[in-house]
Amino acid sequence: MKVKLNEQGLLPAIAQDANTGEVLMMGYMNPGSLKRTVEGIQVWFYSRSREDLWHKGEVSGNYLNLKEAWLDCDADTILLKVDPDGPACHTGEVSCFFNKLEGLPDEYEQTDSGPSVLGELFALIKDRQQEMPEGSYTTCMFNEGVPRIAQKVVEEAAETAIAAAIGDTENLPGEVADLLYHTLVLLAATGVQPEAVYEKLRERRK
Repeated sequence: MKVKLNEQGLLPAIAQDANTGEVLMMGYMNPGSLKRTVEGIQVWFYSRSREDLWHKGEVSGNYLNLKEAWLDCDADTILLKVDPDGPACHTGEVSCFFNKLEGLPDEYEQTDSGPSVLGELFALIKDRQQEMPEGSYTTCMFNEGVPRIAQKVVEEAAETAIAAAIGDTENLPGEVADLLYHTLVLLAATGVQPEAVYEKLRERRK
């Protein structure tokens, strides 16, 4: 059976008490954590905040012992029926779902994470390309044309490589961000969609 991962390469996972039927928590799994879970006896998730595998209960001792695993009809969500060693929620509650929703929320909070930021940034760049607002650096780059944008990509790649080579880990994230930004501008200027790049990356996983 083929499992479908989301845009971040993750599989939503719902943990349910195999004894009571109560839904305990919801997390995410990547192929690595799914492998450890299925081949072992306890549940592993993928922590998006730490960007690493997460053995549920490794700190609290409240492990989730796997009894059964079920995929939904689209094979893009997994249900884990577990025997919990203790409360599933880090607050000490049995289940993470203890906040009853009474009507519509007062406000929403958006969380930016991982690759989704690239999609949002590319959409903003495309908007700048169409509107060409004065005073925008992105507008300036488009006005200078593809050769200049390509040159900036080379310059940013060099600065990124130098920062890595000398061990400047403090400034390296900023240099990589500059490189990614200018690369996205170059894609927009040449009419290439990021999906074409993502497809090439997917081919390299084979």
